[in-house]
Amino acid sequence: MPANPADHRAHRPHPDVETVLRQLSAIRAEMVAHAPVLDQRLDAVHPHYRSSARNLLHYLTLRRRDLRGLQHRLARLGLSSLGRAESHVLATVDAVLAVLHRLTGRDGPLPAQEGTVDFSEGQRLLGEHTAALLGPARAGRDVRIMVTMPSEAGDDGTLIHDLLRQGMDCMRINCAHDAPGTWERMIAHLRRAERSLGRSARVVMDLAGPKLRTGPLEPGPAVVRIRPRRDSIGRVTAPARVWLTAQEDAQAPPSPADACLPLPAGWLARLRPGWRLKLTDARGSRRVLRVVAVSDRGCWAEASQTLYVVPGTVLRHRRAFARGAERRATIGPLPATANAIPLAQGDLLVVRRDRRPGRPACTDSGGRILTPATIGCTLPEVFEAASPGDAIWFDDGRIGGVVETVEAGQVLVRITQAGARGEKLRAGKGINLPDSPLKLPALTARDIEDLAFVARHADVVELSFANSAEDVAALRGHLTRLGGRQPAIVLKIETRRGFACLPEMLLTAMEAPCCGVMIARGDLAVECGFDRLAEVQEEILWICEAAHVPVIWATQVLETLAKQGMPSRAEITDAAMGHRAECVMLNKGPHLLNAVRVLDAILRRMRAHQFKKQTMLRELRLAHALPAASDAASASAARPTSPPARSRARHGSAPPGPA
Repeated sequence: MPANPADHRAHRPHPDVETVLRQLSAIRAEMVAHAPVLDQRLDAVHPHYRSSARNLLHYLTLRRRDLRGLQHRLARLGLSSLGRAESHVLATVDAVLAVLHRLTGRDGPLPAQEGTVDFSEGQRLLGEHTAALLGPARAGRDVRIMVTMPSEAGDDGTLIHDLLRQGMDCMRINCAHDAPGTWERMIAHLRRAERSLGRSARVVMDLAGPKLRTGPLEPGPAVVRIRPRRDSIGRVTAPARVWLTAQEDAQAPPSPADACLPLPAGWLARLRPGWRLKLTDARGSRRVLRVVAVSDRGCWAEASQTLYVVPGTVLRHRRAFARGAERRATIGPLPATANAIPLAQGDLLVVRRDRRPGRPACTDSGGRILTPATIGCTLPEVFEAASPGDAIWFDDGRIGGVVETVEAGQVLVRITQAGARGEKLRAGKGINLPDSPLKLPALTARDIEDLAFVARHADVVELSFANSAEDVAALRGHLTRLGGRQPAIVLKIETRRGFACLPEMLLTAMEAPCCGVMIARGDLAVECGFDRLAEVQEEILWICEAAHVPVIWATQVLETLAKQGMPSRAEITDAAMGHRAECVMLNKGPHLLNAVRVLDAILRRMRAHQFKKQTMLRELRLAHALPAASDAASASAARPTSPPARSRARHGSAPPGPA
């Protein structure tokens, strides 16, 4: 009996199967063909990372082509679209090929490849490497929390104790701030807290690196503004507190003050509570200070109006026993105010290749610029790589410009990006040249000096501005020469060049038994463009997962909460996205402890929803909002038969009763 044509059609492969099989087989062949070359490259890799490095190279081979068309065809066939292949690349390709071979009737095992990472091994390797770098996971939370220490942590052991109790897993010390003595006290506080709480935390030390910053500015005028607190309609709610101290032997105020004014000691000694001190301030406004308390260290006075005072401002009182000069006193020296350069779109800024103090632009009476603003820089050699047309950014991207002219001693910049009301550029702010091929080594002389302390005390050392494999090798070389314990290395990716060289740097870092990567999103956003940051951090996450290397999600996480006590909606979402990394870093702020508590809660909840790129399908409460099909059928069978519509209309509808 002839075969049924319908049966023949039922067993005919989908027309996409042959196309997909051919494309995927070619990809696998390219991976396998590179095996001898890979083996030579992997000889230097530490045994802990040998299979991980091979998986990374397989992943790079996979991603050298546009796979979107292949992914669509795989999805139509109900097969894996390779979108979760990072941690087990060849195993994923082989699993899909095995199904395709069955569909085409070409059964047979694929040739085995040495060191292939299977599905469970990829996740296991990432977990082991994360625990080695960042310490064991906490119950109920896989993602670690890293906290940057404020300076006061050197003297406040309670803060570190509370941070550890609240959920801190890694204590980060930024070597750009404070000094070895303070760092040592921070670590001692941590060790005491560990013994007290029965918990442990890794010590992470961040090398300062070659940060390009603006130079100093000429000091601003020596003027003090004193203003009371007011409500929303301008009424005074509390007078300004002014501490009057002897200029011959100035004493700090015993409690917070809005201003401190130095005056002659003999004149101060005659003041009494309730006296009114009159003055004409720097703007020519008549003002009064009222003395409210007197002590042997100084006097407290209050001001109910805003006033500006400068050195030489005269205070006077009217008392019968005082005569002439005894009634008057002159305010002594006051500290200069910090200067700033106001900049708007279209302005010209001269960036000098030295550290002479800069100054704002000079203008005429009509506001027209006579001499443009100038400012120095900390690393003048970087401008050797700058060219006209290159972008330049200041202060974490708040002010942007274009290099117009590169001269022997200076660079002329035209400001193209600033707020509608302009921006103010201050001393010590970061400078980024994303278009310029900078060749600065990642390690500075200060970093090399700090490494002696870091090698003795830290579990992890972060390499700032890691841009090349040579940078990583240089750090490893210095650590080897120091001998003793070798801290793990974390590569901070914060430049375009560092991002472009990430695979090569990873293979070099994997020559050591333990390493990691930090997405330093502050400088990276400026370097790559804020609109590209999300794309760039995704690619870093993919590359590092393929290498089974843990990632630290850093910079401005819950920053508003840590600094102001209340988070924005956007940063809560950002913190939740950080769950795709192995560690999330918080920066310092007065509300840091609360930020750790909130982040701990977010990461615990996200654990049930997300693992890397994979959505975790826990039971969804919203799925119970509508009855299931079986529940609906049961309810229908139990419901009494309704009278016909015509009957209901005739007799009327009864109002619904209680359930």
